Amino acid sequence: MSNESAWEKLKSYTDARIALGRSGGSLPTSELLKFRKDHALAKDAVWTELDVKLLEREIEDLQLSTVKLSSQAADRLAYIKRPDLGRKLDQQSIDKIASFPKTEYEISIILADGLSAQAIALHAIPFLKEFLPTISPYSLAPICLVNQGRVAISDEIGELFSSKISIILIGERPGLSSPYSMGIYLTYNPKAGNTDEKRNCISNIRTGGLHYSYAAGKLAFLTSEALRLKLSGVNLKDTFDSQLLENDDRKQ
Repeated sequence: MSNESAWEKLKSYTDARIALGRSGGSLPTSELLKFRKDHALAKDAVWTELDVKLLEREIEDLQLSTVKLSSQAADRLAYIKRPDLGRKLDQQSIDKIASFPKTEYEISIILADGLSAQAIALHAIPFLKEFLPTISPYSLAPICLVNQGRVAISDEIGELFSSKISIILIGERPGLSSPYSMGIYLTYNPKAGNTDEKRNCISNIRTGGLHYSYAAGKLAFLTSEALRLKLSGVNLKDTFDSQLLENDDRKQ
């Protein structure tokens, strides 16, 4: 096999920029234009605002209640320059949650813009349609829609709702091949000040990445295991894939 055909074979397995060719000592014009386009899409993803009103309507169509919240980052510029402000609710949001009847929930689900609001606009509702039936036995706090939110804001929200588990769907940092990728983080016993080793992450949910059904099945597994074992993060072993393989072997 020639070196050129070997690279072409590898290219079929990845979105990474390999085997681009060349024009003299430079990239072909077509590849340069593709790069500039993807770079522009990534920049736009970071600065695009979350359409909370549309999300609210779509979630209410699923017969679920919602509550709109905001972090302490007053706008997108503050959110980008001050990551710490995106991890904390503003006082008005804290007061909103306090106004709900005092109830202990098993699960809080949060949707936050993160660094790609478009990822939430594209993937959150299709994912929830796959995931929600798997957690129907559990009590669910109102779905929280957060502007200018980062992952850790889910700890404060889960704690204020007295939820056993917080689950945040959030736009991931855009890359040059995936500007609209959604990530999910699960935390058992959410409390403000938790650190990342207490979370489980499912990443790369997008067209060309993880399918909604697979991600929903994995999250359902992690949720049930977290509730059963009363833990999450590095102490919660993710054996979902091995169980899938075992089930496939039994069917054969």
